[in-house]
Amino acid sequence: MLQIVPQLKIYVCCEVVDFRRGIDGLCAICRQQLGMDPFSGALFLFRNRAKTGIKMIIYDGQGFWLMYKRLSKGKLKWWPTVSDQPMTSLAAKQLQTLIWNGNPMEAQFAPDWRSIQ
Repeated sequence: MLQIVPQLKIYVCCEVVDFRRGIDGLCAICRQQLGMDPFSGALFLFRNRAKTGIKMIIYDGQGFWLMYKRLSKGKLKWWPTVSDQPMTSLAAKQLQTLIWNGNPMEAQFAPDWRSIQ
């Protein structure tokens, strides 16, 4: 069972990804384009060109999980734009908003009581 906890590192790839890629292809993107280790235990998010799907990979110590959400209607309302950085990070509460097709940058969350390292 996977849990999205506040301590989880979450990285969003800004560039569009070919969704024919599986775990190995997405791990290669993590290494080559993002400069990150896919075995780090961080959650990596990718989107397709049509903005209708999100793929997520995470390593749990024994193997990789590949999660795919395809919207049944409409397109993703928010995704980070490609800038000088190939990725951006999200907090766990922002990930929940993104998964439900909301804009995590405009959502109003209660302030953190204590920052988590």
